[in-house]
Amino acid sequence: MACCVGRVPLRAPAFENAGYNTRMLSVVVQAGGQSSRMGEDKALKSFLGKPLVTRVIERLAPIADELIVTTNRPADYAFIKDARLTADLKPGRGALGGLYTAIASASHDYVAVVACDMPFASTRLIESAYNLLVKEEADVVIAKTDEGYEPFHALYRRETCLSAIEAAIIEDKWKVIAWFPQVKVRTLSPDELKSFDPSGLCFWNVNTPEEFQKAEQLAQSE
Repeated sequence: MACCVGRVPLRAPAFENAGYNTRMLSVVVQAGGQSSRMGEDKALKSFLGKPLVTRVIERLAPIADELIVTTNRPADYAFIKDARLTADLKPGRGALGGLYTAIASASHDYVAVVACDMPFASTRLIESAYNLLVKEEADVVIAKTDEGYEPFHALYRRETCLSAIEAAIIEDKWKVIAWFPQVKVRTLSPDELKSFDPSGLCFWNVNTPEEFQKAEQLAQSE
């Protein structure tokens, strides 16, 4: 692929006054899915002139001390220079296994997990989730929309979540939130979501060529 991510600077955000500490945050972008409705790997599909995964990385890099991209096809993502690539640690375990891989691969106490097909991924939402997680001593801060929980744009406390997910996998559970009863989950209210994400776009997954084109049009007006 001709497009490349270049060197994405990992710079400290202006969140210090809110108590945000980037030295404690890993950001994991999950890539390399089936993309069956798109007809091609949507993470690598050009979005306003660069791979979609690059756009997501660049949006999230300012709040990350550590950036990771999970993919089982690292050769296809070799153009990414400022994020560590890691393969699935629980092959064949679906979305729950993917979440395990994301959290297990992180080095820091707090882990933001974001899907690669969310072109409007929100650093503001992650920062706000971080502050809530620390203040309320939660293990997960997650939104619940009309579509249900949004586990792939959420924040996790690594120590408690990793053990709970591993136990769920051992028990042969498959639902991505099957382990939630074992941890303290802080669900974001609709009013909080409106405050943290006024556009209402951060959870939008682009799954079809039509959605992709519409997202590009909206991104051009940002």
